[in-house]
Amino acid sequence: MFLLIENGELYDPEPRGVQTILTANDRIAKIGTVDRRALDALGVEHEVVDATDCYVVPGLIDPHEHLLGGSGEGGLALQSPMLFLREIARAGITTVVGTLGVDTTMKTISGLLARVKALSDEGLSTRMWSGGYNVPPTTVMSSIRDDMLFVDEVVGAGEIAISDERGLNQSSQELAKLVRDTHVGGLLSGKAGVTHFHVGEECIRLQPLRDIVEDYQVKPEWLYPTHIERSEQLMREAIDFANAGAFVDMDVVEKGLARWLTFYIDNGGPLEKLTISSDADSATPEMYMEQLCQLVVKHGYSLDLVLPLVTTNPAMVLKLEQKGTLKEGKDADIVLLERGTLSVRDVIARGQRLVIDGEPARAEKFLEKSHRNISLVGAKYGE
Repeated sequence: MFLLIENGELYDPEPRGVQTILTANDRIAKIGTVDRRALDALGVEHEVVDATDCYVVPGLIDPHEHLLGGSGEGGLALQSPMLFLREIARAGITTVVGTLGVDTTMKTISGLLARVKALSDEGLSTRMWSGGYNVPPTTVMSSIRDDMLFVDEVVGAGEIAISDERGLNQSSQELAKLVRDTHVGGLLSGKAGVTHFHVGEECIRLQPLRDIVEDYQVKPEWLYPTHIERSEQLMREAIDFANAGAFVDMDVVEKGLARWLTFYIDNGGPLEKLTISSDADSATPEMYMEQLCQLVVKHGYSLDLVLPLVTTNPAMVLKLEQKGTLKEGKDADIVLLERGTLSVRDVIARGQRLVIDGEPARAEKFLEKSHRNISLVGAKYGE
């Protein structure tokens, strides 16, 4: 199957002007001038997508989603349901990394792996963190290293809790051992091998990570802390870590992305070490896309500044060489954003159209044999 995307303004994520993209199956075959008449003459099946008045950008990479839903602190009835294809794709996300949180008992690691595989079958590119808040981590196999070697989808350990009452207050030695095992797993498997840390609200903030760097010769680039936007003090510490070589991540749950991005930049945070995630469970991928759009439309940031935070940067930290950019030979993960509003118009993942004119182009597979009719709207939707 060939797709010809014409008349759009290309960001790869750098601005490249009006370009034509030809995809062949799941890869980008050509960027530049493509003779549609020559393609017609070949007699091969192809579809033309008119991207007039659209920005054509790489598919977004969300490095942190609770694909099985939230843990339900306060009682099992408060667990949130799994995330579905349409929610993720309509936000322009073509690659997603699933994670567990505080609950690794009811929300199981094998269940997360199953959800990751299911979403892959439906067209997304999917990966996962092995573990959860607890140390030692909950794994599919006998260890993080085994998971990385034998489970294709596992990219590293996470989200491991520090500075949080729901964490287990593990010793520096235990934490360093986990980080090193994950790093070695990455060396042996050719994967990222980073440890993704949930940073809570306790006043020690990033001290556990500083301790293992200073006392156990752990390298900052093996660490990947998230939720760094909890306070100015935490943000300053995260900026120091980023300048030392670590990738750091902000989420959008509290809807303060513009404020914290400005703070990060104004205080010397290196943009090439920053990613943005949805942390979706009670939050949504829609909220993620909305705040990214507001950075440009409302707060005046340029599109080429914002895009790397959700494309090339997460591709780098996750070691996904085929993702995050629009280049010949790379995966055909492409999003069309309407000029002006940056609303998601079309989403193409691995060469397949998942969203057309803002609506899902395909239903979730389980609905094909289902009689269910469910519409659920959160009480805080739209706030």
